[in-house]
Amino acid sequence: MAKNKTTETESSVADFINVIDDEIKRNDAFELAKIMKKISGFEPKMWGTGIIGFGSYHYKYASGHEGDAPLIAFSPRKASISLYLNIPTESRDELLLQLGKHKSAKACVYIKKLIDIDLVALQNIISISLENSKKLYS
Repeated sequence: MAKNKTTETESSVADFINVIDDEIKRNDAFELAKIMKKISGFEPKMWGTGIIGFGSYHYKYASGHEGDAPLIAFSPRKASISLYLNIPTESRDELLLQLGKHKSAKACVYIKKLIDIDLVALQNIISISLENSKKLYS
């Protein structure tokens, strides 16, 4: 069975963020780390080479594949900031409507800049996602 590429590392989150060329994205990454730390109570940790995660859970699929993943996370990618969240399906659309300018996929929400979104709505979504992950994986 293949080994997971995205595992928690000892790399410095601050060092990772500090090399982001785009000043707005760099500042947004520091702000997101502060928000997620405050909501989760967990210190930010690097997962793989480009994901900043908070807390962790263990998963095991029916196929036998298993591993660990962060409860909530984000990655300041070149095109956009990817938010890795576990928003409950039944409230997902309603919650994301409140967020502001974004795109989304099943487990990710993509934003360009924090100024484009409602930070109160974001904090609410992060809190709900965190509780949903804890409920599903504890």
